[in-house]
Amino acid sequence: MENAYTSLSEAISELQKEGFTADFNLCDAGVEHKHKKIIHPASALNVVRYYRFEGDSNPEDNTVLYLIETTTGEKGLLLDAYGAYSGNVPDELMEKLKIKR
Repeated sequence: MENAYTSLSEAISELQKEGFTADFNLCDAGVEHKHKKIIHPASALNVVRYYRFEGDSNPEDNTVLYLIETTTGEKGLLLDAYGAYSGNVPDELMEKLKIKR
């Protein structure tokens, strides 16, 4: 997806204004709402959009920002590294997020 934002912080700020306020983290069972401690399995998620951000000089700064909506109506953001330093994502979630290893 074409990135309309010049920085990750700009994207997060603007997308929160659009209602993507939940902070999601990857976990073995899917994604966890950071503040509510609720785990949503991959089957309960819809990826609305995603944006890639590449570090200018450091490959550890490569990040994908996912806009997630759950079947319960929560909207939020999920950050994940990609490239050589990417994290471990469960297979079902990989398919849902359409990430190729």
